[in-house]
Amino acid sequence: MTQTQTQTWQLLAQHRAQTADVSLLSRFDAPDRFQAFSAETDGLLLDYSKTALDTTALSLLERITAEAGLADRISQMFRGDKINTTEDRAVLHTALRAQTDEPIKVDGDDVLPAIRQTLQQMESFAEALRDGSIRSGTGAKFTDVINIGIGGSDLGPAMATLALAPYHDGPRCHFVSNLDGAHIADTLKGLDPQTTLVIIASKTFTTIETMTNARTALGWLRATLGDGASAHLAAVSTARDKTSAFGIAPERVFGFADWVGGRYSLWGPVGLPIMIAIGAENFRQFLSGAAAMDRHFRTAPFRENLPVMLAMTGVWHHNICGYDSRAILPYDQRLARFPAYLQQLDMESNGKSVALDGSPLPHDSGPIVWGEPGTNGQHAFYQLLHQGTRVVPAEFLIAAEAHEGDLTDHHQLLVSNCLAQSEALMLGRARKEARAIAAKRGFTGDALEQMAGHLSFTGNRPSVTLAYPKLTPFVLGQLIALYEHRVFVEGVVWGLNSFDQWGVELGKELAVSLLPLVDGSAQAEAYEAKDGSTRGLLSKLTHPHP
Repeated sequence: MTQTQTQTWQLLAQHRAQTADVSLLSRFDAPDRFQAFSAETDGLLLDYSKTALDTTALSLLERITAEAGLADRISQMFRGDKINTTEDRAVLHTALRAQTDEPIKVDGDDVLPAIRQTLQQMESFAEALRDGSIRSGTGAKFTDVINIGIGGSDLGPAMATLALAPYHDGPRCHFVSNLDGAHIADTLKGLDPQTTLVIIASKTFTTIETMTNARTALGWLRATLGDGASAHLAAVSTARDKTSAFGIAPERVFGFADWVGGRYSLWGPVGLPIMIAIGAENFRQFLSGAAAMDRHFRTAPFRENLPVMLAMTGVWHHNICGYDSRAILPYDQRLARFPAYLQQLDMESNGKSVALDGSPLPHDSGPIVWGEPGTNGQHAFYQLLHQGTRVVPAEFLIAAEAHEGDLTDHHQLLVSNCLAQSEALMLGRARKEARAIAAKRGFTGDALEQMAGHLSFTGNRPSVTLAYPKLTPFVLGQLIALYEHRVFVEGVVWGLNSFDQWGVELGKELAVSLLPLVDGSAQAEAYEAKDGSTRGLLSKLTHPHP
């Protein structure tokens, strides 16, 4: 029996049906609504008061987490049990940022000494690169770094490096991920190979997109530097035989264990570009923020626990209210890549239709996750958020203070817009008010009624807001770890494995088999074996007509 088939779940669904007509605004008739439906830790505030959750719903959700064995699952993850059952692996990205001397064991071995040795290796390399102790093959100081990776080896460091731009005092960092040659061509175009370091991030050193881009970058380096190109290479990989064959010195290869999943890997060697950009001390602050969230997650009671409450809000909206997506709306331009990062974290983790025991899930799992920074989104898709036929719960992120102290008017307007959007989603505009606005604009009769329809909207659309003091390395660490744990908690409630991604394998396999059909090296029988659509598309794409 899954959680959604329990009596508690049925009681929660019944409670929602009985209270669905209670407006969000009327829930604030209780004077302590905000205090009772928000939680805070280390300056990070989660406000979920603009949702339909009430004390009864929270009590039932708390019971659901208990019945799902959440407390035990949290303990299992942090102590290194192999909770990634389909791959027989522990899940210990949290160990990469652990601020403890207590052993964390996998198969009986304490993993912390190796983690700290690798962190020291990263720091020595990053600081030497930053201060010019490590120089290019021509003796020049490195001015630029290109990180070549994809998925977790790109989204995490690219997102975090952008987010922490005010702390950049090292070489400029660039990120290449897409197999489309335009991505690496456009990146290389403005750089000097004599002062550029290339980091190739691929655990197996076989990822086709990454290695294709890596070979192109190597050719670019060799065209200017010849055999000296090797001095411009580093790798994040465990395949040391392959990195050596590529010409990368052993001391410039940074490995990590298989108990760190790709989308959880920016805390270790995959985060090397972040460290190069912001320095070792700021990177340690980044780790400290995540570690602080880990401690909070492990110790805080249910209703004070930010990851648990964010997860329960998500379960409530997705499974109980039937909302099939969530919008991530950071009112912080430097978090522009945060929605894309969370897309992978959430949808690759919980985009599953299979339960832990291999049986089909009898309920919905992960929602569709999308978003863009405010205020840009207000001029793009907020129309749908406010008046669309589907309700999309919104998750706003906003800082109390910006880094640009001389542009306070910008930040004041930004905060005003963020708060206004969440308020407008809740309030809507009643028909009576819309009619008055239409009349003021000169409409009368039938035209007035028609215009009133266009100017009114239901409101009663839920949102949560995450407010933080300032986007520092510590705060960014908090935010990422918060969402990591949120995804884990939701996966526990849904009864699935959040740490594998078998669904992406088939497309990779088919791409390999299709390449001979694209480059013309396949036999005719292979072409004929494909379906009519694929054959037609191959003809169009491999024999283009003007």
